[in-house]
Amino acid sequence: MKNIYRLLFVVSCLFTSTNPLHSQWIQTNGPYGGIVTCFAIGEDNIFAGTGGGGVFLSTNNGTSWTAVSTGLTNTYVTTVYSLAVSGTNLFAGTSNGVFLSTNNGSSWTTASTGLTDHNVSTLAVSGTNLFAGTENGGVFLSTNSGTSWTAASTGLTDHNVSTLAVSGTNLFAGTENGGVFLSTNSGTSWTEASTGLTNLYVTALAISGTNLFAGTINGSAGVFLSTNNGASWTAVNSGLPKSTAVLALTSSGTNLFAGTSNGVFLSTDNGTSWTSVNSGLTNTYVRSLSISGLDLFAGTDGGVFHSTNNATSWAAASNGLTNIVVNSLTTSGTNLFAGTTNYGVYLSTDHGSNWTAVSANLTSNIITALAVSSSNLFAGTEGGVSLSTYNGSTASWNPAINVLTGTSDYALVISGTSVFAETFNGIFLSTNDGTSWTSINSGLTNTTVQCLAVSGTNLFAGTYGGGVFLSTNNGTSWTTASAGLTINSSVLALAVSGTNLFAGIYGGAFLSTNNGTSWTPINSGLTNTIVQCLAVSGTNLFAGTQGGVFLSTNNGTSWTAVDSGLTNLYVNTLSVSGTNLFTGTSGSGVWRRPLSEMITAVKKIDGEIPGSFSLSQNYPNPFNPSTTISFDLPSRSFVSLKIFDILGREVSTIVSGELQAGSYTQQWNAANMSSSVYFYRLQAGTYSEAKKLLLLK
Repeated sequence: MKNIYRLLFVVSCLFTSTNPLHSQWIQTNGPYGGIVTCFAIGEDNIFAGTGGGGVFLSTNNGTSWTAVSTGLTNTYVTTVYSLAVSGTNLFAGTSNGVFLSTNNGSSWTTASTGLTDHNVSTLAVSGTNLFAGTENGGVFLSTNSGTSWTAASTGLTDHNVSTLAVSGTNLFAGTENGGVFLSTNSGTSWTEASTGLTNLYVTALAISGTNLFAGTINGSAGVFLSTNNGASWTAVNSGLPKSTAVLALTSSGTNLFAGTSNGVFLSTDNGTSWTSVNSGLTNTYVRSLSISGLDLFAGTDGGVFHSTNNATSWAAASNGLTNIVVNSLTTSGTNLFAGTTNYGVYLSTDHGSNWTAVSANLTSNIITALAVSSSNLFAGTEGGVSLSTYNGSTASWNPAINVLTGTSDYALVISGTSVFAETFNGIFLSTNDGTSWTSINSGLTNTTVQCLAVSGTNLFAGTYGGGVFLSTNNGTSWTTASAGLTINSSVLALAVSGTNLFAGIYGGAFLSTNNGTSWTPINSGLTNTIVQCLAVSGTNLFAGTQGGVFLSTNNGTSWTAVDSGLTNLYVNTLSVSGTNLFTGTSGSGVWRRPLSEMITAVKKIDGEIPGSFSLSQNYPNPFNPSTTISFDLPSRSFVSLKIFDILGREVSTIVSGELQAGSYTQQWNAANMSSSVYFYRLQAGTYSEAKKLLLLK
C-alpha cells in the first residue's frame, strides 16, 4: 500500500515539476575565450567580468573558470564593467546597475536603489564606503553595501566617470572629458586635479606609493604621472607606441604594467621608460590587468592570459570561459566549424566535446561566415574571404587567395562549383575556389546583402532594408522578390525547404511558396520576432532569434519554443549536424541538442474522427529500447506529450505542436535512458492524462 501512495504522489508531482534533466540544450566544451573587462581578487578566488557573458570564477589561479552569474540580469546583453570585493561581499558594476553577491557569485541580487544612472563604469571600496562611477550620472556613494545610494558629485564638472582609485583618504575619479578629479571627503565635494594632463580622456588610474598614474586614450594617448595627488602631471610615455590607448594600469613593487590596445607594457622606473612584454599574448587588446601575489592576469578581447614571471611570458588561461561570440557554424561529415568574433575559426571533430583553433594565416579573426565545398573551407571575414583546405583536425589557410580584401563578407553560399559571397558592397561570384571573384549586382538596387539561399537554379539574396532579390541565372541579373514582406525589410536569414522559401527579418518569419513572388507572415507562437537565423531538418524548421530557438513542424503555421537549458537566448547561428542541432550564441559559445528531443514524428492513423480525448497504454510494456504511444483527438488541439522520470523530472518532449483531429501514434526511443519506471503525460486543450511505462534493459 505504501508503494501505491508513493506512486500516486510522484504522478501528482509530474504536473508541477519545472526541473528538466535530460531534455535540454547542453553547452559544448568551448570554444573558450571572450572579452574580459575586469578582475577582482578575493583570498583564493579570482573573478572575471565579461562583455556579454556575466561573471566567471577561478579557484585555481586561472587554470579553469566557471560561470557564476545566476541573478545577473540578461547576461548575454549586459557588460560587467567593474568588480569589487569588500569582505564577504562581491559587487559587480554593469550596464544594468550594481549587483551584490554574498556567496562568491553563486547568486546575485540587484543593489541599485538610488542610482539615477544604471550604466556603472567603475567601482571602488574605501573602508565601509562603496563608490560607483557612472557613464553619465557622476559618482554615487553607498554606506550600506549597496542597499541604497546617494549622489556624490558636487564639483565634478564631468559626469562621465570611467575609473576610480582610492589612496588613504583621497578618492580620485578619471573622466571621459574632464581629466582627473580629487575628493578628500568621501565624495562630498570634488576639485579638478588635471594641471599638465594634456589628454583629458582618462580610462585608468593606478597608485604606487606616492605616485599616481593615469592612462588615457584618443589624441595624445599614453600614461601620465603625478607625485602630488594630481596637483600637476607629467607625460611618461617613452617606449609606448604613439597614440596607444591605455586601458588598464596596475603596479607591484617597482613594476608598473600598462594594458593597451597594443598589448602589455612594463616600466620599472615609474614610467620613465616602457618595454613591450607580449610573448605568448595572442590577443593584444588588453582591457584589464590584475595582480595576485606573483600572478599577473590580463583580460583581453581574446580571453584571459596568465604570467608568473612579471610578463616575460604569457599563457592562455581561458579554460571554461565561455564568453565568446559565435557568428557562424558549418559542418562537413563529423567536422563542425565555428566562426567567432576576434578568435578566428575553431574545429571540433567530436560534436563539441573538444575544440581546436584553426586560424593560422587568417588575415582577420573576425569571422562572419563559413561554407564548405568538398575539402575546401571558406571563411568570410571583416577583411574579405579566405580559403583553407582541411584534413582531419587541421586546417591550413591560404593568405594568397583573399581577393575580396577591404570588404566585409557577411555570408557565403555554395552551389555546385559556384561560391557566392555577400557583402555590404553587393554579391561576388567565384568559380575557381576563390582564386578570382566577379561582381554580380546587375538589378540589385540594394547592395547591402546579409544572406543568401539557393534553390535549384534560383539564387535568393536578403538585403538590409531592401527585402529579397531573385536571380535565375547565377547572379547575372536580379529582380525584386519582396511582395508581402514588411516595408523596408531588413532580411537577416533565408532558408529553403522543398518548394518553400523562408525569410527571417526584424519583424518575424515569412513564407513564400512561389519563389518570392509573394510572402505571408508566419509568426504564431513566435514570441521573439527578431529572426537572425534559420535551419531546416527534413520537414522541420528551426528559427534562432534574440529570444531563443523555435521549432515549426508545419512550415511556420505555428511555432514552439525549444529553449530548455539554453541560458543564452541571443542566437546568432544554427546548424544541423547528424542527429544534433548546434547553435552559436552571442557570449556563451556553442550549444548542442539532439534533434530527437525536439522533432516530433507523429503518425496519423486513417479512420473516423474519435469521439473523445484518450491516451492509450504504451506497447510493448515493458520495453527496450523503443515503445509506441497512441492517443486520440476529437478536435484540433495543441498537443504536448512528455516523458518524466520516477522523481517527476522531465526527460523528453516527444510531441509539442498543433495537430488536427484524429488518432495518432508516436514512438519513444529510450536508448540513452537507464532501466526504470517512467511516466508519459498527454496534454491537449483542457484534457490531461498520465500513464506509467517500464524500461528494462
